[in-house]
Amino acid sequence: MTTPLFAGLAIAGAALVGRYGIEAYQAFKARPPTAKLRRFYEGGFQPQMTRREAALILGVRESTAVDKIKEAHRKVMHANHPDAGGSDYLASKINEAKDLMLGKTKGGGSAF
Repeated sequence: MTTPLFAGLAIAGAALVGRYGIEAYQAFKARPPTAKLRRFYEGGFQPQMTRREAALILGVRESTAVDKIKEAHRKVMHANHPDAGGSDYLASKINEAKDLMLGKTKGGGSAF
């Protein structure tokens, strides 16, 4: 006698789970696409570049190794080089960030 009751409850439970599963999938498909790439530094530049700002510009941590800093600089500069349609100002800031992270400057500022 209880077997049909449990079978009915199991079917009702499966139907509810299926319904909520379909609703969740449709909500997942309907949401706007998000970028799967890392986010890069957004915003203006400080008057005196700090190590934190330089790391944000290059997309690395402040304690990153020298070879990783050079690789990050190469990637960012490739995307923003003036010969490829980039800005002279951004290129100078990227170079300034690399120099600051490698300890080649005392934070003197860019040419602009």
